[in-house]
Amino acid sequence: MTSPTLKFIQGNEACVEGALYAGLDFFAGYPITPSTEIAEHLARRLPETGGKFIQMEDEIASMCAIVGASLTGRKVLTATSGPGFSLKQEALGYAVMAEIPCVVVNVQRGGPSTGNPTHVSQGDVNQARWGTHGDHAIVALTASNHQDVFAMTVEAFNIAETYRTPVILLLDEVVGHMREQLTIPEPGAIPLVERLRTSVKEGVDYHPYLPRDDGRLPMSDFGGVHRYNVTGLYHDMWGFPSDNPKVVHGLIRHLMDKIENNVHRIAHSKAYYLEDAETVLVSYGSAARSALHVTENLRGRGERIGLLELQTLWPFPTEAVAQKCQHAKRVVVVEMNTGHMCQMVRAAMPMPERVFLANRVDGVLITPTDIKAHLRLIAGKGV
Repeated sequence: MTSPTLKFIQGNEACVEGALYAGLDFFAGYPITPSTEIAEHLARRLPETGGKFIQMEDEIASMCAIVGASLTGRKVLTATSGPGFSLKQEALGYAVMAEIPCVVVNVQRGGPSTGNPTHVSQGDVNQARWGTHGDHAIVALTASNHQDVFAMTVEAFNIAETYRTPVILLLDEVVGHMREQLTIPEPGAIPLVERLRTSVKEGVDYHPYLPRDDGRLPMSDFGGVHRYNVTGLYHDMWGFPSDNPKVVHGLIRHLMDKIENNVHRIAHSKAYYLEDAETVLVSYGSAARSALHVTENLRGRGERIGLLELQTLWPFPTEAVAQKCQHAKRVVVVEMNTGHMCQMVRAAMPMPERVFLANRVDGVLITPTDIKAHLRLIAGKGV
């Protein structure tokens, strides 16, 4: 049996290790700070495992390339940062509509436009949910440390293959560039979801968009034994365009329900000291590292404070957040944007006036000192 492997690496490298563990076959991308190390390492590592690496001419082509490769049966990945993520949106929407499994990494930096290339931000949270046009659901995962970057990367591939959907891995510059220990589990320690392929034989009518009773849609490798249509238009179960209201309604409900009805399976979070917490910090990504430091420091002084670290941002785990924060006198959302997740937490709570924002938006990691200053301000309001 292969033993676990211990490494001291960047967060971007941890993402690479997770993708390879999950069975990555094909990567297409274009260099952009602060995600470039993902492409650099895969350029060397992926061919060693029999996979294919290609540097495309831009981010649009990169997204289109992984969509095409996924249709042929490959597990696929692309990586970028904010400006490149903007360019990917139309092809990302195509992958949603055509139900093509793929993983898109966005290592966030400040914005808008070309923004702040070498500094941290969490400003793409709402773009991950609402970046494409039209009604649809999306999955966006995140992580605050390298072990979780590895685990969430593997989970991203598993979710993509289970629900035939794009999955966004929403990291940030601090997590991507810091170095810390990673233990890579032995093969088989983390279950992997493989592509569900159709059992329909050659020459028999194949319905590429007809779900099974469990909701999963078996696929046939494009260019294989079945010929079928793939389109970004509303389509019927054969993949042919349709503007029939019944077909359109059914497809929209399917695209939404397959994700939103499985929030309890998709959503991941980590709870720290919530059993008796009167103050609950809600955070994610690198900001959660500072929030955890504050939590443990203040508990050592006798304060009843806890932390809920979100690892699934979309679909937003409304019921789980409400349940875990229900006994808190105050909830403080710690993030590095103007309050993207704070809005969602407020919407989840029966008393939104007790939900506060502790944030930075200047390209600097929010520190424990910053969070404590926000807590003092809140206490000064008598809440």
